[in-house]
Amino acid sequence: MAVEEDDEQEYMPPPPHPPQKKKKTEKDKELSDDDKRRKKLVPGGLLKAELRPGGGYSKPSDGDQVVYHCTVRTLEGVVVQSTKKEFGGKGNPIRHVLGKSKMLLGLLEGIPTMLKGEIAMFKMKPGMHYGEADCPVSAPDNFPKDDDLHFEIELIDFGKAKVVTEDFGVIKKIINEGQGWESPRAPYEVKAWISAKTGDGKLIFSHMEGEPFFFTFGNSEVPKGLEMGIGTMSRREKALIYVTSQYLTHSPLLPEVEGVDEVHFEVELVHFIQVRDVLGDGRLIKRRIRDGRGEFPVDCPLQDSQLHVHYKGMVLDDKKMVFYDTRVANDGQPLEFSSGEGRVPEGFEMCVRLMLPGEIALVTCPPDYAYDKFPRPVNVPEGAYVQWEIELLGFEMPKDWTGLNFKSIMDETEKIKTTGNGLFKEGKYELAKAKYEKLLREFNHVNPQDDEEGKEFANTRNVLHLNVAACYLKMGEYRKSIEACEKVLDTNPVHVKALYRRGMAYMSAGDFEEARSDFNMMIKVDKSSEPDATAALQKLKQKEQEAQRKAKKQFKGLFDKKPGEIADVSMDRKEQEKVEEIDDSKSGIRNRKCQSEQEDCDGGKVDKEHEAPPAGILSFGWFSRFRLLILVLLIPLLGWIAFLYSDLLASDVERDFLVPTS
Repeated sequence: MAVEEDDEQEYMPPPPHPPQKKKKTEKDKELSDDDKRRKKLVPGGLLKAELRPGGGYSKPSDGDQVVYHCTVRTLEGVVVQSTKKEFGGKGNPIRHVLGKSKMLLGLLEGIPTMLKGEIAMFKMKPGMHYGEADCPVSAPDNFPKDDDLHFEIELIDFGKAKVVTEDFGVIKKIINEGQGWESPRAPYEVKAWISAKTGDGKLIFSHMEGEPFFFTFGNSEVPKGLEMGIGTMSRREKALIYVTSQYLTHSPLLPEVEGVDEVHFEVELVHFIQVRDVLGDGRLIKRRIRDGRGEFPVDCPLQDSQLHVHYKGMVLDDKKMVFYDTRVANDGQPLEFSSGEGRVPEGFEMCVRLMLPGEIALVTCPPDYAYDKFPRPVNVPEGAYVQWEIELLGFEMPKDWTGLNFKSIMDETEKIKTTGNGLFKEGKYELAKAKYEKLLREFNHVNPQDDEEGKEFANTRNVLHLNVAACYLKMGEYRKSIEACEKVLDTNPVHVKALYRRGMAYMSAGDFEEARSDFNMMIKVDKSSEPDATAALQKLKQKEQEAQRKAKKQFKGLFDKKPGEIADVSMDRKEQEKVEEIDDSKSGIRNRKCQSEQEDCDGGKVDKEHEAPPAGILSFGWFSRFRLLILVLLIPLLGWIAFLYSDLLASDVERDFLVPTS
């Protein structure tokens, strides 16, 4: 049906504001693709006539998903294309996201003028539809893109939407906001009310009564697109999730549906259980049984928190024997421990730190994170998987230093440092280092008020840096140990303990000259350190000699050969004797001169009685001299590499200078 000319009104963009004199910014200069297209608008190119008024006052804007039916006619009223069934379409409305989807220019400008439920007719010049130069939307076959056309638009709905996939194959529209911000992910366990309809409104299935549908996220138990949409939802949220055919993968929830281009899922996320693969390899699994108080993870325990838990431990075997229960074996008293001190198995602490107060979780733990590296209860066999049921009763956060005076800060420092020293003595170097580094971070916000406080502060900070260096040294990270020492030496180049510890790190790293320099500097700046420095130099000498012995052993056969006898060390004596007797037929090189014309040198071996004794390097063939030259150049380099390699295997010697300072 053609639109009466008297009912049409020219659509014009809103009038611009009066020009203001201001400098354009880079942002102003960078127009979006849609803004550049809008510059093509010309008077009379787009006309609008309202056929049925809409309701409300709001109109679509950028970021809104618009759902509409579209029927295209010639000016004579002949239907060219339609989404409505009565005009030959499939009955599926079009969905676009304003500002993101590729749309015809006339619709990009016209739809934002409409109200929900409104029907309007837009008369478009070719430049407003598929006839636009460089139109981002391809025209259907045999479409009259060079003609003026009428586009009848029925705006069914619009609202803010989340584009889940970049190709607009999955889009979510929120109906009711949810609670919190946590969303399900693999391998969470999810309960949800779900119903599905085709794009034209035909019901496919409904799980809206009885028990909610239960599935494990990431196990392909629901179509891929639906799972992607649910993965953006929070607890108790209700939403419509639009999924196109390429994301409708086969699943127990939705068998294959033929001839369906799109499915609309209505979802209410009833509940989900947090299940965490803590290590990422499926061995350490934490499954939340009861929700806790607060929001994850902001209300979870921090490092150095004082934790209060009840737990029950069970061996995962056929008997499933309970080996400990705090409510029984501990007179009903909870276990109390500080995080970050290695007082419980590593897997236990890793999972507790992911819990909220009041939460109950079931933890399945492999032996290397349970009791194989921790004092094992007598009734837990070696190599056993265990399961803990843990209830986090509560925790106290580490003390906040804000507002503390200098003395109180130093008292707190001493407590934490003492804990770190204890961990070091127990061989828990990583945990000890974490304590020292925490204090160093806190020291960035400490401001001494006078010289006396400044001196105490500087001395304590140096001690912490050197304790970090001691941890790195024990952990075999020699370069990091050197860096920690240099933080002290940068401010005090003659700090004896820093020189000693850096020297030991240099020695362990194979930098013998640097180590010798540090030990000699100790004697120079402090005579009282001479016994320790002398002992260190003696140790250094032993390590150098050991490195030389290993190098000589490694390259045995290269140091004791006479000229003309150089051979691979892996060759046996017989092969070494024949190394000069290369077959001329293969190498093309004559290795020896024939002593007379009667000698047989046609590829055969020269008789022993005719061999000329070697007379020095100048008597060799050029190939032998070249090999010898290369080996002479390589031997020093290989020896130096051997020195470095040998130190990685060398044992360390502990002295008073190597342990953390109390």
